[in-house]
Amino acid sequence: MSENTQVTFPAATGVGSMPGGDARETAKTVTGSLDDFPYLAELPARGPGADMIGRTAGMLVDLYARVEPSGWRLSDRPGRDTRRAHAWLRQDLDALEEFTQGYEGDVKVQAVGPWTLAAALELRNGEAVLSDPGACRDLTASLAEGLRLHLADVRRRIPGARVVLQLDEPSLTAVLRGQVRTASGYRTHRAVDRQVVEAGLREVLGASVGGPTVVHSCAPDVPFALLRRAGTDAVSFDFALLTERDDDVIGEAVEGGTRLFAGVVPGTDAALSDPAGSVMGVRTLWRRLGLRPGLLAEAITVTPTCGLAGASPAYARQALAHCVRAARSLADNPE
Repeated sequence: MSENTQVTFPAATGVGSMPGGDARETAKTVTGSLDDFPYLAELPARGPGADMIGRTAGMLVDLYARVEPSGWRLSDRPGRDTRRAHAWLRQDLDALEEFTQGYEGDVKVQAVGPWTLAAALELRNGEAVLSDPGACRDLTASLAEGLRLHLADVRRRIPGARVVLQLDEPSLTAVLRGQVRTASGYRTHRAVDRQVVEAGLREVLGASVGGPTVVHSCAPDVPFALLRRAGTDAVSFDFALLTERDDDVIGEAVEGGTRLFAGVVPGTDAALSDPAGSVMGVRTLWRRLGLRPGLLAEAITVTPTCGLAGASPAYARQALAHCVRAARSLADNPE
């Protein structure tokens, strides 16, 4: 989207992962719970290739990865692990397509962003891609091209949808601070320059080809200002990890038209309060920042704190429905 256009989003959605391994049942749950903002869920319980790193590695163009005891490692050619990742993704896409026949509205797809992927994927020598600036550039370009193809496939399958691209970047803060450990565990990789990080994110967000974008991180100290400069339309985060130090950047984001995907519903089984109670902290933040209450519905999308892979299937359904009710509470009673 253009930098001067404020992008509107529906009021509630999920983050990405879901429990279990049944693609059809998951697609049915997600589309049934989230009438106007379903998403292509990940089911990591199925094993390698269904996890977030493996799924995204399977989307790369002219780069391949295989599973080693230490994790995912780049390889010379596609092998069993790449084929498995492609098969899981096709299965999930088929299921989502089945349950979105005739649908017109927003659909979200997730992929690991370039910096978390560079921190997680290993070079052939066992060190992270992050250790090699040239390899980082190659990975970023490959990911951007792979996502362009993936989004085109989703648009073809669900022609009435506006496809929203979410990049998952839980390791972004660690990359910026030089906190990603080397293979030995005794040292850390040096911090990546913020301008380089920003440029890499901008390149991959550009794979949306004008479609709306979100960057998600459930880690503390999300770099809101950097993400906004990189061009994302929305930032998704665990609301409980905010501190008053974040007030200024949150206020600037809202006033600049950036949507906040506020993770307020626990991602693992928990007793849920009433919907209004779940968004009480959001209202408190709004008052503290002196923002107009009427802005709440325009600025906030309610989500779980992170993916729901660690939850029970029953709780995952309950959590998504709770997000919808909590968002309705914000809209109906912004004060």
